[in-house]
Amino acid sequence: MDTVEVTPKVIKMTPKLSFGTSVRDWQEGINISRLRDERAARARKIMRKHGVAALVASEPPSVRYLTGLRVAPLHQTTYVLFFADDPDPVVFAHAGWYQQMPEDAPWIKKWRVARAWFAGIAGPGATSDETKKFASEIHQELADRGLTKEKIATIAIDGMGQEALRKAGLTVIEGWPMMMEMRTIKTQDEITCFRMVASMCGAAYQRLHENLRPGITDIDANRIAINSLYDLGADAVWVATRSGPMSFERAFYSTGRIIEHGELLYVNMCRTQFLGYSACIYRTFVVGRQPSGKEVGMYNRLRDRLDSVIDAIRPGNTTADAAKHFPPAKSWGYKDEAEVFTVEFAHGIGLHELYDPPIVSRHCSFDHPQPFEPGMVIAVESMDGEHRVGGVRLENMLVVTETGVEMLDSFPRDKILVAGTC
Repeated sequence: MDTVEVTPKVIKMTPKLSFGTSVRDWQEGINISRLRDERAARARKIMRKHGVAALVASEPPSVRYLTGLRVAPLHQTTYVLFFADDPDPVVFAHAGWYQQMPEDAPWIKKWRVARAWFAGIAGPGATSDETKKFASEIHQELADRGLTKEKIATIAIDGMGQEALRKAGLTVIEGWPMMMEMRTIKTQDEITCFRMVASMCGAAYQRLHENLRPGITDIDANRIAINSLYDLGADAVWVATRSGPMSFERAFYSTGRIIEHGELLYVNMCRTQFLGYSACIYRTFVVGRQPSGKEVGMYNRLRDRLDSVIDAIRPGNTTADAAKHFPPAKSWGYKDEAEVFTVEFAHGIGLHELYDPPIVSRHCSFDHPQPFEPGMVIAVESMDGEHRVGGVRLENMLVVTETGVEMLDSFPRDKILVAGTC
C-alpha cells in the first residue's frame, strides 16, 4: 500500500552567513589569527590538565590544529614539538618544504628540518641513525626548556620513533586521547568554517540537481559537484555517487555506472573541506520520474528517524539517549550492530577527514555513553531500502547549543529530490 507524505518536524537552522570566502578589509569573516590562537590555547589548557609538558605530533590534522600549518600527508615527514607553557612550538618540516614554509607561515618562529625514516624502508642501519637524530633533537629542545623529566605525549609517531625517545631518557605517553579531547569542542571560528563548507555543499547540490538526468554516469554526476565546489572555494573536495542497486548500504562508488531512468541515487560530499574543516552530508535523488509511494515511505521513515535522533542531542543527554532512536541491526536482517556501524550513526566532525567525538551508535553508546556539550559539531546519518534493489540516505550537520542543536546544512532534506524530468 502506498504511504502518504507526512509533515516533517521543524529543526532550528543556524543563522545564515553574511560573508563569503574572500578576505576583505571592510568586513569581518573568519578571523584566521583567532582561529589558530584559540585552538592552541585550548590545546595548552588540556595538556596542563593532564600534566603533559610537550607533545610531538606528526599526523597532518593534528599538526594543523596545533600550528595552523597544512603539511604533506607523508609518513612522519613533518612533525611539531608543541609545549604546554611556551607559546612558540618548534616545527620540524619536511625536507621538500623546509626552505619555503618559513616565509609563508611567519607566525611560526622556530623551524628545523625533519628526520624521516619512512617506516624503515631505507634499511635498519639508516633507520637506527635517523631515529637517534630525531630523538636527540627533540631531547635537546626539551633540555633547553628544562622539560626532560616531564611527561611527553606523542601522536602518530611510530614505534621506532617512540622507542628512540625512550632510549633518550624521555617519559613518553600516548597523546591521541588528549588530541580527541582538544578537538571535541569547537571554537566560534571553527563553527563558522563548518557553516561555510555546508553552504558550499548546498550550492553544489543545487548545481547537481539542475544537471542530473538519466544517461549520465555516476562519474559525470561527481564531476558536476566537484567543479562547483572548487569554483566556490573549497580547499579539498570529495564527492561520491551511488545509484540504482548500489544505493542501499554503502560500497563501491565512481564505477562509471550509467544512471538509468527512474533510479534512486544518493550523493555524499563528506571530506569536502574549507580551511580544513570537513563536510559530512548526504542527499537522495530520483531521476526521470516522481518517487513511488513505497519510496516516499522509505524516505519518511529515514527522515523521521534522524529527526528523533536530532531531538535527543542536547546538553544533559548522552549518546545513549540519541542512539535508542536508531533501529537495531536486525531491522535490516543483520546479526550484529557492527554491520551498521558507520552507516547508521552520528559522529563528531573536525579537521580533514577524521571523525571527532562523540559517537552515537547502538554498537557502543549504550555501554559507553558520552555526554553532549555545547560547541560539539555532529553529523547524523541513516539509510532505508533493500539490498541490491535501491535505497535512500540522508545526513545532516549540527552544532550543539546550550538548549539543543542548530542545523548547519540548509539544502532541502524533507523529501526525495526529483531531477531530470522533462
